[in-house]
Amino acid sequence: MSVRYGSWLGWLLLAGSCLAASEPPKLAQDAEALRKQIVELNRELFLLEEDLLHPASTRTSFYLSLDQGSLFTLEGVKIKLDGKPAAAHLYTESEMAALKRGAIQPLLITNLDSGQHNVTAVFTGKGPKGRDFKRAVTVDFEKGADEKAFEIQVRDSQARQQPEFLIKPWK
Repeated sequence: MSVRYGSWLGWLLLAGSCLAASEPPKLAQDAEALRKQIVELNRELFLLEEDLLHPASTRTSFYLSLDQGSLFTLEGVKIKLDGKPAAAHLYTESEMAALKRGAIQPLLITNLDSGQHNVTAVFTGKGPKGRDFKRAVTVDFEKGADEKAFEIQVRDSQARQQPEFLIKPWK
């Protein structure tokens, strides 16, 4: 009986080691599948949070774009909505490099009621010939029941040899 018990124990140990050898790949696959589910759930929660915090009926967004910027080096921008400070940003060299390569920066995503509003963007930086430069641009707009988005553009006017600042609605 001891021989039989020993052989069964040997078989069990051998089977256990085979199962243990095949378990890590399965465990790694399960962990990867779980990680993907967590990432997807996190994305869905983020979108739900955005919809709750900024419903489409009141959402108003402002984005900044910059052309090559040979006539103006942007250092900072301040946004005022209806005369009240709403956002401000100071730029690092890496952010400026990204903007010059075509990146578009979300400056402000906020909620606004329907009706008349105005936005003012105040730009500071270095203008032509390295002089300190400060300029503001204001736009009045009507906020309806739909989401509204604006692009704030900083671009060079070669004809005037000055930077131009525009606020344009996105469609």
